[in-house]
Amino acid sequence: MSEPKKNKKSPSHKQYRRKPDLPAQGPVQGEALKPGLEVRATAAKLLAAVVDRKISLDGMLDPVHGNPAYKALSDADRALTRAILTTALRHLPRLEAAIASLIETPLPEGARALHHVLVTAAAQILHLDVPPHAVVDLAVEQANRDPRNRRFAKLVNAVLRRLVREKDEVLVRTASISPVPGWFSQRLVAAYGEIAAARIAEAQLVPPAIDLTVKSNPEVWAEKLGGKLLPTGSIRMPMFEGAVSALEGFAEGVWWVQDAAASIPAKLLGDLKGKRVADLCAAPGGKTAQLVAAGAKVTAVEQSANRLARLKENLARLSLEAEFIVGDLFDYKPEELLDGVLLDAPCSSTGTTRRHPDVLWVKGPGDIAKLAALQEKMLRHAITLVKPGGIVVFSNCSLDPSEGEELVQRVLADHPDLKRRPAEAQDWPGLQEAISPLGEFRTTPAMLPGDDEFAGGMDGFFASVLQRQ
Repeated sequence: MSEPKKNKKSPSHKQYRRKPDLPAQGPVQGEALKPGLEVRATAAKLLAAVVDRKISLDGMLDPVHGNPAYKALSDADRALTRAILTTALRHLPRLEAAIASLIETPLPEGARALHHVLVTAAAQILHLDVPPHAVVDLAVEQANRDPRNRRFAKLVNAVLRRLVREKDEVLVRTASISPVPGWFSQRLVAAYGEIAAARIAEAQLVPPAIDLTVKSNPEVWAEKLGGKLLPTGSIRMPMFEGAVSALEGFAEGVWWVQDAAASIPAKLLGDLKGKRVADLCAAPGGKTAQLVAAGAKVTAVEQSANRLARLKENLARLSLEAEFIVGDLFDYKPEELLDGVLLDAPCSSTGTTRRHPDVLWVKGPGDIAKLAALQEKMLRHAITLVKPGGIVVFSNCSLDPSEGEELVQRVLADHPDLKRRPAEAQDWPGLQEAISPLGEFRTTPAMLPGDDEFAGGMDGFFASVLQRQ
């Protein structure tokens, strides 16, 4: 097919409704699919499930219980499908703006399948190292094989070929558009101000680094593994290909994978040697492992039996022991009041979108409000489990103050026997900006700058230390 002239305007969908350009026929029985077509079709299908039906990506990408089309792919094709999906979700508002700028007449409201074909193709053209001609060819083939999209096949070809030619200009033109949904952008601005909100939104475009927590001697293991020691005591690994389990120390249970921000809450309990502590939402076990490694006698409480089984496996690899209780944390009442409780509560997970970019598209303000109410109920119960002088660390991986600062302030107002124990900035060199004037932790993906060898950023986390009087 010859290149369209550069001064020729992109056709509208109405033109193709009147005059289909390609044969209106589906795949022939027994016909082999073009290499790569199943990957693109699966990516478009799963993107639609996330954006239109609010289905979590993690479940669909599960290798055992996930989406059948995804499970049928080879390992290499699964990796490419994940790359297309996560890239499309990270950049979605900009990709949609880029496509809209190249189409004279907006697509019909019912053309969502076509929309997802164009978005997944645009993600590859603008952000992935995939041959552009292959992307265009496969997207046109997708359109031709779908009765809903067949009449738009020539439109797909024209728009994507133009996107290939104008890639640099399109990237510049869309750079000022926030890469996060409008509802979340508004909440970020309200909480952090426009400049900080923009930095957080941009930081979420970068895939997360691999951080490790070690039982002891982090300086030694950072040198052994070629990693970088972070202010949290975590080891950040340089970008590499291969399985994490192949790294030195994994089989021996020396370390476990844990984002640097996620390692902070357990450290806020202070000296734990010989103390009795409960981890109330314990799975998958990274924080439980920290507490045990610090010398505490730990009770790990987890509602899900499957998740608790995973926690036990993780601790067994690390040669760490704890008491395990499967059940609702509201039913948990220790025989004696505890020295400390760690409540890393279930939340909206808006601080983890570097690794879970679907979060902002499957959740919304209503979900945040419901989860904040549940967290507050959990925190009020956790307070009853510690003895006078005991510590409760409340944390979650949300960036929203309604799940953090505002919640804690309400609980403190109702409990004169409770006080906030502030973190001291001098105790956290390199992370001073994460400590609020009240002494609470508030990390964001824009913290911990990276360099050519090590990626920057960390999960968005909130943590507050409360002491019973």
